Amino acid sequence: MRPHILVVEDEKHLGVGIKYNLEAENYRVTLVEDGPTALRLINSSADSIDLVVLDLMLPGMSGYTVCETIRDAGMTVPILMLSARTLAEDRTRGFDVGTSQYMSKPFELDELLSRIKNLLQSNGRTVVETPKRQREHVSQTAFGNVEVNFETHEATVSGKVVRMTPKELKLLKYFVENQDRVISRNELLTEVWNLSGNLQTRAVDQFIARLRKIIEPDSSSPVHLLTIRDAGYRFVLRPRANTAADCEEPAEPAETTQEALPKDDE
Repeated sequence: MRPHILVVEDEKHLGVGIKYNLEAENYRVTLVEDGPTALRLINSSADSIDLVVLDLMLPGMSGYTVCETIRDAGMTVPILMLSARTLAEDRTRGFDVGTSQYMSKPFELDELLSRIKNLLQSNGRTVVETPKRQREHVSQTAFGNVEVNFETHEATVSGKVVRMTPKELKLLKYFVENQDRVISRNELLTEVWNLSGNLQTRAVDQFIARLRKIIEPDSSSPVHLLTIRDAGYRFVLRPRANTAADCEEPAEPAETTQEALPKDDE
């Protein structure tokens, strides 16, 4: 049976992003937004929950209180606490109330997944090993009013030819091959730009803004290329109604200055 993870996160966009990516790793995920709901769920089905991802700053009841209540009840379920607080005393208090591990926001998705896997293994829970996700090779795509042939570098919008740079085409191709999955900025830097994911740059956001101007009916209210706050981006080939309203924070405006990235394909 797949491990069941309870995510307690009141920031909807972040919670949805974590849920999507955990489900992509073949975990069962339940997402709740406050401490009392989390405690009711844990009390009613403690045996079915293998791990808790717990935000510290929750409305009404802090993550500290939730964690302490779980431990006072004698439950040993692993708890991974997430917090924007980085002071040593905050981390110390987290461990004092019984958290298993503590991660500061913002965090890397790969590190979150690694910590979750290690916590499940160290607690004697079975971790379902899944084959490494294979990206489908896509030579062309069509969505909305957009048609793109990645092999010939030809693109049309509403039947009119548009010019796209090789990097814009490569970025769009990566999104199409990974549609519906939340992709972090660091992953895009590594996979599309072949750069270190730790590089601090807004260039990814600038390219996203440029891409939206080409492929979106309204770049200020995108329906295909969504921003998942604190997590990254998600490409939706065939959006359902209210996709943007449900998942997205306001689209970033195009930057006025271009940051340093390879310019041979601009």
